[in-house]
Amino acid sequence: MKHLEGKVALVTGATRGIGKGIAIALGEAGATVYVTGRRLNNDGVSGDDVSGSLSETKLAVEAAGGVCIPVQVDQSDDEQVRSLFARIQDEQNGNLDLLVNNAFAGVQALSDAQEHPFWDFDSSLWDACNHVGLRSHYVASIYAAQIMTKRQKGLICHISSWGGMSYIFGTAYGAGKAGCDRLAADMAVELKPYNVASVSIWPGIVGTEHISRLAEAMNENDLTNQRNSAIAERYNWETPLLTGRAIAKLAAEPNIIQRTGKVQIVAEIAQKYGLVDQDGNLPVSLRSLRFLVPFSIPGLRKYSWLVPDMKIPWSLLLLSLLKSPKI
Repeated sequence: MKHLEGKVALVTGATRGIGKGIAIALGEAGATVYVTGRRLNNDGVSGDDVSGSLSETKLAVEAAGGVCIPVQVDQSDDEQVRSLFARIQDEQNGNLDLLVNNAFAGVQALSDAQEHPFWDFDSSLWDACNHVGLRSHYVASIYAAQIMTKRQKGLICHISSWGGMSYIFGTAYGAGKAGCDRLAADMAVELKPYNVASVSIWPGIVGTEHISRLAEAMNENDLTNQRNSAIAERYNWETPLLTGRAIAKLAAEPNIIQRTGKVQIVAEIAQKYGLVDQDGNLPVSLRSLRFLVPFSIPGLRKYSWLVPDMKIPWSLLLLSLLKSPKI
């Protein structure tokens, strides 16, 4: 399990959710993990708040057997980001093996905008999704690349989603995730001569704290379209830990440069390496027939194991989404 021992990683936005799960998995794999977030601890926070803290993440990483260094950073502040990388370079003798660009500040804004068109809101919705999101990924990658290219090794992961290809949470969200995918692809072109890889990571339906709350709200409000019912039923959910375990495996690949510029689907990486999720199960890829058929026919969800786990080719998947973009 310690295949990242001696490696140095940075996970942005790691106080909760996917970022926290990634940090735990990287620590589990033996890496020294720097984590960032705006809240160092939860002093004075109400009991129903789900924001989390860096202190809690540190304890969780240590419980998994890892080393965690929390750094309070506002990813929207370029000077704080620059200082963060200067600190890592100084403390780790110029070594940074992995950057996971995960920071995202648009969860509450997207929740407030649910079921509304983009013109019902002002431009702040765009900024909420893509300032600490797409832009912060770009800024962090600048400083990571300056370190990694000097040593001619490293991996930059951009946490994106299926929303980059199909309508999920609205216009601002989709544009930002498509931007993340393009960011990964174009950075890969410029980084490849220096043996530094850049990839886009697509988790599935991840049961974060906020998504769990959303599922509860959907059950209470009886929102029964296909997408909402799948969330409400927790159909084919992943935990944040699975994304982390998949990234840990990618970071340990000796020929990771062969994957550079491409989208990497968490469930498919996990399947390739025989990884399991926190509960010991392995959800299927969202482009698998085993997900898509029961997704469209809710009565089959209890019997999804009967459907072949066949992956739909990207060309056919894109064609079907163009015909029915709002899943």
